[in-house]
Amino acid sequence: MNRFGQIIATGSYLPEIEVSNDALRRRFSDDFPDFIDSMEASTGIKRRWYAPDDWATSDLALRAAERALARAGRSPEEIDLIIVGTDSPDYITPATSVVLQHKLGAGNAGTFDIGCACASFPTGLATAAGWLSTNPSLRTVLVVGVYMMRKLAAADDPTVFFYGDGAGAAVLEAASNPGFVVAATQADGSYHGNWGIYSGGTFEPASVESVEAGRTQVRLVERYPPEINHEGWPRLVRRLASEGGFSLDEIDLVLFTQVRKPSIELVMENLGLPLERTHTIMEECGYTGSACLAMALDDAVGRGRVKPGNLVVLIGSGVGYNQAGCAFRVQRLPEGKS
Repeated sequence: MNRFGQIIATGSYLPEIEVSNDALRRRFSDDFPDFIDSMEASTGIKRRWYAPDDWATSDLALRAAERALARAGRSPEEIDLIIVGTDSPDYITPATSVVLQHKLGAGNAGTFDIGCACASFPTGLATAAGWLSTNPSLRTVLVVGVYMMRKLAAADDPTVFFYGDGAGAAVLEAASNPGFVVAATQADGSYHGNWGIYSGGTFEPASVESVEAGRTQVRLVERYPPEINHEGWPRLVRRLASEGGFSLDEIDLVLFTQVRKPSIELVMENLGLPLERTHTIMEECGYTGSACLAMALDDAVGRGRVKPGNLVVLIGSGVGYNQAGCAFRVQRLPEGKS
């Protein structure tokens, strides 16, 4: 029997501490008086949400995972594999997925992390589908995208405008009919120095000097050219369609990294698809990075935007840069918001 990875449930978690654009205007009014206005206009972001300061990334992941499992009707003990996608982990090592396994009580699950920034969730879905299709002993895989980058940013860095905390999750199981259709990736490592955390790894181990200089915190060093997404996203969608054997018109919903709403509108026009076939959450959630596609998918499910039989495409774009996409035909999803 053919085995295809199939999404059977989703869940997400948005924390409760609201940080409005007005709050950031007041915070940065002296040193960056126009920054928040310009970012609001260019992104569509109105607010973001923070978890308590004593929380770690795994605490966000736990809440989303619990909601997804509840909607799937599965217990933590039934999970065979946990995949966590994040570039704001609890630790450099061990993996955040191991911490989540412990907090969730999923003692029968193996785990690993995926660290390709905002491309992590579609990469995680495709990886889960691959494991399910080739390992008959696996039944249930949990994929989580989670983000808490604002805790790794300097307090005086106005690019915290983008960062919102959040997590999203999907439960996948094997089925005889797709399910998973196709995945594709593209990257350009020449941009690896544009945005990141550049001290604390083997390139430059953390030191008193690097901490004092702020190199252990996330920094936007140089902006990416807009064509990376404006041209890269539609190229990746078209590649998925070509390799997956479907037309662009067959796509019922396509989700993109939730960072700039005008970019999504431009790309939808490029693809010749109506805006009704995409969905955005960055306006109310901020940029939730590694979590944003998982959260957008769950929000779309909760709003009735995803129906059985729909073809759903996810396109993630992260620092490095990494881009990844995948396509699923949704066979069944529980009704209602998690």
